[in-house]
Amino acid sequence: MPKFMNMTNKLILPVESRMQGDLHVRFGGRLWETYHRKVARRPLPSLHVKYAAEPLLLNVEMCDFIHDGSTVNRPNNAQEIYLKELGSESPMLVRLIMKSIHKQNKREVKHIGCKRFGIQYLLKGIYTHNGLLYFHTEIKNQSNVPFDVDYITWKIVDKKVAKRTAVQEQIILPLRAQNYATLVPGKKSERTVFMMAKFTIPDDKCLVVELNEKNGGRHQSFVIENEDLVRAGTINELQVR
Repeated sequence: MPKFMNMTNKLILPVESRMQGDLHVRFGGRLWETYHRKVARRPLPSLHVKYAAEPLLLNVEMCDFIHDGSTVNRPNNAQEIYLKELGSESPMLVRLIMKSIHKQNKREVKHIGCKRFGIQYLLKGIYTHNGLLYFHTEIKNQSNVPFDVDYITWKIVDKKVAKRTAVQEQIILPLRAQNYATLVPGKKSERTVFMMAKFTIPDDKCLVVELNEKNGGRHQSFVIENEDLVRAGTINELQVR
C-alpha cells in the first residue's frame, strides 16, 4: 500500500476583500480531502473570516455611480469605476457631461425637428467626447392635452424607405439618458440628453428618431444625416468638472 507524503506546507492565498462592516475575507489554511480512486490526500483552500479594525487595503467606492459629482465627503483613496460599454470614459464624467449639456440648454442645431398636432420634437445639439455621442432633444407641448411618451426609437434606415416601412434597419440603443421625459403637460416642455456609443451613417442611409405617444396618435419623427453627425460639437472637460 503506498505511503502518504508528509505534507507540512500550508497553502496560503493572501487575498483580501473589503466588505460592509470592515469585514475581511482571507483565503488560506488547509483542508484535507481523500480521493479513494487515487488514494491520495490533497490540500484544498479553506475560508477564514475575520474582522479588522484598521484595514490596510484600498477601498473601491461603488457609490461613484450615484454621486452628485462634488468632491465633498469623498474618500481620499476613492477610485473611478469603468464600464466596458463606456470604453475609457468614467461613468461619473459621462453623468457630469450630460448634466452640463442639459443645464446650458443651448440650441446648436436649428434645422432638425418635427411639429404636428401641437407637439414639437427638436434636436437641439449633437456633441462628442472620447468616443461617445450626446444628443440633446426637446419635446414642446403647445396644446392643452398632456403628452404621454410611450417610447423613442433610434434607427438607421435606407434613405429611399425612410418615410415608408423600413425593410433593413439598424436599431441604435442609447446607453444613458439625462432627464428622460415620460410626460409633457400641456403648455410645457421637457428636454432629454441621450448618450450613445460612437457610430457613423453611410451616405445612402439616415438616422430616424421616432417619438411615439402612449394611447395616442401625435407621433413625431425627424431625420439626422451623416453630415449632421460629423459636425458634432466637442466637450470641454474643464467646463463640466
